Amino acid sequence: MSYLDNILFAILLVIGFGYFFTSVKKIRRNINLGTDVNRSDNPKARWTNMAMIALGQSKMVKRPVAGILHIIVYVGFVVINIELLEIIIDGLFGTHRVFAFIGTTYDVLIASFEILAFLVLVAVFAFWSRRNAIKLKRFVSSDLKGWPKNDGNYILYFEVVLMTLFLLMNASDLHLQNVPGGFSHFIKAGSFPISQFIEPIFNGMSNELVMLLSEIFWWLHITGILIFMNYLYFSKHLHILLAFPNTYFADLNPQGKFDNLESVTKEVKLMMDPTADPFAAAPVDENAVPSKFGASDIQDLNWVQLLNAYTCTECGRCTSSCPANITGKKLSPRKIMMDTRDRMEEVGRNIDANKGIFIPDNKTLLNDYITAEELWACTSCNACVEECPVNISPLSIIMDMRRYLVMEQSAAPMPVNAMMTNIENNGAPWQYNQQDRLNWKNEN
Repeated sequence: MSYLDNILFAILLVIGFGYFFTSVKKIRRNINLGTDVNRSDNPKARWTNMAMIALGQSKMVKRPVAGILHIIVYVGFVVINIELLEIIIDGLFGTHRVFAFIGTTYDVLIASFEILAFLVLVAVFAFWSRRNAIKLKRFVSSDLKGWPKNDGNYILYFEVVLMTLFLLMNASDLHLQNVPGGFSHFIKAGSFPISQFIEPIFNGMSNELVMLLSEIFWWLHITGILIFMNYLYFSKHLHILLAFPNTYFADLNPQGKFDNLESVTKEVKLMMDPTADPFAAAPVDENAVPSKFGASDIQDLNWVQLLNAYTCTECGRCTSSCPANITGKKLSPRKIMMDTRDRMEEVGRNIDANKGIFIPDNKTLLNDYITAEELWACTSCNACVEECPVNISPLSIIMDMRRYLVMEQSAAPMPVNAMMTNIENNGAPWQYNQQDRLNWKNEN
């Protein structure tokens, strides 16, 4: 490489990583729109969660076919990109296969990279077939049309292009390594169990042409990686990065345990305190933000719930396991997470357009994105939470929005309102007078 190539490569890196960190900054800003919640307890359990679920993919393999294919792509993508370090060094300093000096270890690494690249291509073909040929139900549902469906395919095409360029780069390099007497800077280094079968396509070409093609493959490969890295912000594959913090900060409480609202808890404790004066006025904090029961927009959700939305893989395991969805109800837990992310992005664009300040846009997550019909279809069974491979909880968002409907708008369905009225008047969900509740024991 010439000095001009080195300079151009450095500029490419600065642009690629600069745009990436700008996107990371936006994601962090949007997540911080949520309310605060403490998730610093029990760090040992949290690290274990992250190691087992995000790194170890333990929940993925509950569905073995998809799980094993995903592990191949995941491991392949992570391990193969170790060679990105060598590409960066070679690009900046004009070296060629700078780590070749480690000898046999280098040969083993390159060989394992190639085998993984081939396995990734096989897995990607299987994933594409499941989405577009076999058309599994969870990939053709109404909430996955348009951009979400296309995005899943774009990622697969990205993987094919990147892995193919990697193998072509190695094949052309191998061809030039084998030129009798040597050629240019191409030294014998690496082991190529897959690209050795591709190398014959360069037979009959001049060495100069093969060298040009090798450089083209190299530039396209690193450019493709940088494009892919920046595409993540717009894609469901943001979970590649966010699965780790998401599993770390996941709720450690037993499934089915709901958080009590602090404001309600204080009122109940006050009512149960025999020394409290029920007529005493509560102290007024002029700086306090007016309390709100439940959530109607993303600012009412906590930051972990917003992190959940960005981490959603859109795999549909939650929706395919949801009893409400299975029985034909409108609810789709996957759509709940996608809608939350879409609303978050909309609010973020509003803030960007107004110099860091959110200007009310007469929209809310509730009603404009998620309907009450969807929320009340939920049975709160936790199937979606159990199935999610990265510990996302659509149920927590559903329950917070239900709270808003009930406690702020008194907009519960008639059966729910009747039940709560009965509890208030009769001390039980049924419409019986308290004095008649034990009459059943006299019946024979």
